[in-house]
Amino acid sequence: MTKLTATTAAALMASTAAFAQVETRSVTFENEGTTLSGTLYLPEGHGGDALPTVIVTGAWTSVEEQMPRVYAEEMVARGFAAFTFDFRGWGKSGDLPNGQRFIEDPAAKTSDIRAAIDVVAGLPEVDATRINGLGICASAGYMIDAAAGNDRVQRIGLVAPWLQDAELVEAVYGGAEGVAGLIEMGRAAAAAGGEIIPAAGPEGAEGVLMPIGGYYYEPERGAIPAYDNRWNNASWEGWLTYHPVENAERLTQPLAVVHSEAAAIPQGVRRFLEGVAGPSTLQMLEEVTQFDFYDNPEDVQRAADTMAAHFAASNDS
Repeated sequence: MTKLTATTAAALMASTAAFAQVETRSVTFENEGTTLSGTLYLPEGHGGDALPTVIVTGAWTSVEEQMPRVYAEEMVARGFAAFTFDFRGWGKSGDLPNGQRFIEDPAAKTSDIRAAIDVVAGLPEVDATRINGLGICASAGYMIDAAAGNDRVQRIGLVAPWLQDAELVEAVYGGAEGVAGLIEMGRAAAAAGGEIIPAAGPEGAEGVLMPIGGYYYEPERGAIPAYDNRWNNASWEGWLTYHPVENAERLTQPLAVVHSEAAAIPQGVRRFLEGVAGPSTLQMLEEVTQFDFYDNPEDVQRAADTMAAHFAASNDS
């Protein structure tokens, strides 16, 4: 692993400076009998050439118009096509099996990314030999799992990744007793056909998944009309028993990570990188919070520069 203290994409930016605007088109696709809604982002005036492409996925409970859109537009500004979508059970996409929605299901979301990769590879605007994956926060693990062993994915980038193992799960969610209680709650919710609560609320609010205010609660940030702001308590067992740190050795594609000690569980990133099979780089930014990575322009641009340089590199170099 190489640790980066500063990374720029100056050469790439110079060659793509003419692409100042973004054009989009809607793309729908199927996975396991459900229709998913996605968006292809292209540099305006790209001339119809097949472009290297980045599939962007976001944090838990998110929809494609939040941080995925932000990074998709940043990738387009740097000369790539980009693709975002809503996972099954979220946003504009159809339901999970049995009509379930708002479940943070790692296996289902990983399957959706695999389906998106297959669809993107067949789009005429996409260079199918240069497809990359960019996972943000919780979807970092899903992106890793979807890309592992998938020859269609050339490179992986992670921004502010939430990479947990059993030890970190207990540290975050109240120890072994707290985790057991949440799993019991999740099983009860699943048996009842689901239990929906608000995903975000003001600091200290009760009955809310994230009672911390900030990004998901502020309308000028993530609390946009498209955001579901819902969480199904039936999510708990699948989420708490999902340990992407343990899957590090499965990833062989070149990996670039941007994170910060001020963001969420940086120790998970270090543990993951200790076991990753392929080449990897880590850039740690100073005093950047998890939410800053989602929409603070300066921090987004620095992360996007690193991702673009990584995706522009050749796997033969």
